Amino acid sequence: MRWWDIEPVLGLEAELFPEDAWSAEMFWSELAGARGPRPSRRYVVAEGPDGRLVGYGGLGVSGETGDVMTIGVTEDHQGTGLGARLLSELLDAAAGFGCREVLLEVRVDNERAQRLYTGFGFAPVGVRRGYYQPGGHDALVMRRELEPTEEKKEEDG
Repeated sequence: MRWWDIEPVLGLEAELFPEDAWSAEMFWSELAGARGPRPSRRYVVAEGPDGRLVGYGGLGVSGETGDVMTIGVTEDHQGTGLGARLLSELLDAAAGFGCREVLLEVRVDNERAQRLYTGFGFAPVGVRRGYYQPGGHDALVMRRELEPTEEKKEEDG
């Protein structure tokens, strides 16, 4: 994701998450952490054949823990495997950062997303009451352990 992707991402964000859509400032802040000598973020976008934005995702890293910050896919691309490709990209990035685990939050009533995450080896570890605001929807916290990439093993070894 680059700065020029923020405006179309905001449109999709408002469509997918109308109650708790991220602001432009939040995306600018996240993208600022994706550059420089010690990046701690990885954000990706997916475009359809017509060049239209159809999905995006983001990962934040702190120490050896990655956090899937967001994943969004247009309604007409849900069920096509795009969410899985975005998640796979984020997990690869987490391994490249040397993460030993990845966490995420998902609404307790979002069964489709939970099935995706479970299929990738995530397991529930807790519930955050009232996490999604406004509305006070609960979030299921899920976790997956990772092995670092060969490159990271060589750096550490």
